[in-house]
Amino acid sequence: MKKLFAALCALLMVLSLTACGKKEEEPVVDNTENQTEVENQVDESPAMSYEEYAAAELDSEVVLDLYAQDSQSWWDGKITVYATDDKGNGVFVYELACDEADAEWFKGGNGFRVTGYKSEWSGEVEVVDGTFTKLSQTYTAAAVNADDKFGDNDALLPMQNQLVAFTGLTVDSISYKNDEPGDDIYLTFSKDGKTMDFCVEVYLTGTDSDVYTTVGELSAGDVVDVEGFLYWYNGANPHITSIVKK
Repeated sequence: MKKLFAALCALLMVLSLTACGKKEEEPVVDNTENQTEVENQVDESPAMSYEEYAAAELDSEVVLDLYAQDSQSWWDGKITVYATDDKGNGVFVYELACDEADAEWFKGGNGFRVTGYKSEWSGEVEVVDGTFTKLSQTYTAAAVNADDKFGDNDALLPMQNQLVAFTGLTVDSISYKNDEPGDDIYLTFSKDGKTMDFCVEVYLTGTDSDVYTTVGELSAGDVVDVEGFLYWYNGANPHITSIVKK
C-alpha cells in the first residue's frame, strides 16, 4: 500500500512539472517600426506654400519652411527674423522663441521651419508666437529692384517683406526717434514727384554699422541708392540694410 501511495505521489509531481513547463511567456510587441513611421510622418509633413500662407485667415496656425536673411538683436528668449521662402517671397517672423545660443542661426540664408500664427499690425502681416526647427538647406535672396513701384503702396504690397532695391532717391528729411542719436532713424525720400518713408531699425543694423553711420551723415538733397526689407507700417516703410551716397 505504501508503495502504491509513493508511486501516485511521484506521478502527480511529474504531471505538475509538465504543466509548469507548458506555460508560455506573453509575446513582446516591438513598436519601434511603428514609432519610426510616426516620427517620419511628422518630420516629412509638408509645410504651407507662400500662396497658402497669404490666403490663410488671420490668427490661424501656419507652418512655413523659410530662410533667414537677417535678424534683429536677440532679447529675452526671442528673436525677430527677416525671412523668405525658396522663391524670395518675404515673411516677417516676430519674436520667435529662441535660445541665445541659436541666435546667430538666423542670418545668412539658414533654413528653418516655423510653426506659429498669422497676425497683422498696422498693415504688417507677420508670424507671431512661433517655435522653430532647423533645416539643413540654405537660400539667399537677391534684392529685387522696385524703382517702378516707388511711392505706390498698392503696387508694393505684394512685395511686402521682400528684400528690395531703389536707386536715385533724393533725401527729403532725416530725424532720430525721440530726437536721440543711437535710436532708430526715420527718412523720407523722393523720386519722380513721389515720396516714401524709410527707417534704419537700430535693432537690425546696430549703431556701429556702415548703414547707420552713412545715414547719420546725410543731408537733405543728397541722392542715394538704397536696399532694405519691405516692412509695412501704415504703408510701405522699408528697413534699410544698405545705402550708398551718389
